[in-house]
Amino acid sequence: MRASRLIKMVLLLQSRREMTAAELAAELEVSERTVARDVAALSEAGVPVYSDRGRTGGYRLVGGYRTRLTGMGRSEAEALFLSGVPAALRDLGLADAASAARLKVSAALDPALRDVHDSTAQRFHLDAPGWWQTPGTPPLLPALADAVWSDRRVDVRYRRRDAEAEVERRLEPYGLVLKAGLWYLAARLAGPAEVPEDRQWRVYRVERFGEVAVLDERFRRDERFALADFWADRAAGFARALLREEVTLRLTDRGTRRLRHVTDRRAAEEALADGVVDDRGRTTVTLRVENEEVAYSQLLGLGPECEVLAPEPLRTRFAESARRTAELYTT
Repeated sequence: MRASRLIKMVLLLQSRREMTAAELAAELEVSERTVARDVAALSEAGVPVYSDRGRTGGYRLVGGYRTRLTGMGRSEAEALFLSGVPAALRDLGLADAASAARLKVSAALDPALRDVHDSTAQRFHLDAPGWWQTPGTPPLLPALADAVWSDRRVDVRYRRRDAEAEVERRLEPYGLVLKAGLWYLAARLAGPAEVPEDRQWRVYRVERFGEVAVLDERFRRDERFALADFWADRAAGFARALLREEVTLRLTDRGTRRLRHVTDRRAAEEALADGVVDDRGRTTVTLRVENEEVAYSQLLGLGPECEVLAPEPLRTRFAESARRTAELYTT
């Protein structure tokens, strides 16, 4: 346990140059006293860790010291080689760089671990696009990736959903996300702060960009921005925003078990949590749905395990569908 922590401390100091005792303690999930003991242990082992005393002091490595990855275990190496998404790296133009990086890591590993890359590739593969989708690389993705890497503003033309005309924007591109085979850009509006802070942050579908001009002008990244957290929050908000209507259902026991598999899982779980069970064991729920058309196509999969109680037009549609289906099997 301690050996792993010491290796992590050295790697942190290599990547960040200087860190305070409090920062190291937070990263390593230990006390500042433990950090001091670990630094002393590293010094005794010949690792040149230098301490700057005082309230603003911290720890740093002397003379550009670098460590080889000889302390990496098999499970850590396997996790490392699993972390790359081949399709994403290829789209971003980083396939060659990733290949070279894997070779360098392999060369630095203990000889007993040199087979990790091949054995991992033979066992795990991530296929990002969904079924029935033809994956493609948006032509302007490399330009956006370059702007993201270099923190440079971009002037873009963007076609909104179901809109013919394109809008022009100047953006600060913060990050790219690959979701189900589609690329999205997380960005902040550049220019005068006429828009409230919470509305300056936007998500754009990369394939809808008609033009991207990468500017020489750089921007200062907001250090509070965390791409994974931002995306999780926006994705959850997007899913909630889609569910604008409600339907009332009466479900059998089997229907309650299957509901989350035919509709939005979170909406189904919320509906079931507030469901009311009658004396016949059937559960009445109010389910949030995108619209009646989507609800019809999804709930058909439950068949007789689901009775639509409201709204009345949807109930009538299911009754007609049941009547027509019955005729097929009685003639």
